[in-house]
Amino acid sequence: MSSLTTASEVDLCRLAAIVTAKREDLPPQGLPLSLLSDLMDHIRCDEVVFTGFDSARQDFWFTQGLPEDDGLDEKVGQAAVRALWQHYWDSAVCSYPDRTGDLRSVVKPLDFYSGRQWHSTAMYTENCRPLGIRHFMTLFLPEPPGPSRGPGRTVRLYLYRDGGPDFSERDRALLTLIRPHLHQAFLDAERRRASVSTLTPRQTDLLSLVADGHTTCRSPGAWACPKEPFVLTWRTSTAGCRSPAAPLPFFAPSPTGRCRRGP
Repeated sequence: MSSLTTASEVDLCRLAAIVTAKREDLPPQGLPLSLLSDLMDHIRCDEVVFTGFDSARQDFWFTQGLPEDDGLDEKVGQAAVRALWQHYWDSAVCSYPDRTGDLRSVVKPLDFYSGRQWHSTAMYTENCRPLGIRHFMTLFLPEPPGPSRGPGRTVRLYLYRDGGPDFSERDRALLTLIRPHLHQAFLDAERRRASVSTLTPRQTDLLSLVADGHTTCRSPGAWACPKEPFVLTWRTSTAGCRSPAAPLPFFAPSPTGRCRRGP
């Protein structure tokens, strides 16, 4: 029988703020880092990683995380990645979405193993332990629409703890509730990136001006180039107007005192 998990009013208000806040820090890929930072404050963890995961090609098409500088030795990191792909299909927790097709569940190792069993797996001894990871919890999302879609591609959010107790059922419940909003935030970020990439230089200039509070429609380059001076065009007959490039007519005095047009 499952136990009842409750969330306080403060929890729910902070959770709502995470998914409704307007964020301007749009990264080249992934989610705004300010969103990930707020999530870390709400669900206590030592590190959060958001990544595009391709199990078919054994690769990542993007990875972002906080803290950004984790001080990890490069050789240790490379060895851990090799171990991940080597033992991926033998790990019930890591390969869960590929084996089941379930992208809605939020999972952690103790859903599949006892503590003793998990600490004896190759995934823990060769991947998690060298990275200093004692506990983790994973949320899965489908990859965004696009020409590169294919089997084995998911988007994953990892929350890591280096020590202390495992993630609680409250933590899992909050991450489950926020999942559809994280998915929408990711799709919105993808659309914003696509719209920015299709802008012309002129449109980019105009958006920059609007962001700076200018109300004119001229681009910064236009201020460096003064307007052409206004040239008066004289109408000399009912047939039309002379071009500004043509010499203006001059008038010379006549013996009768009237003006006549010069040659």
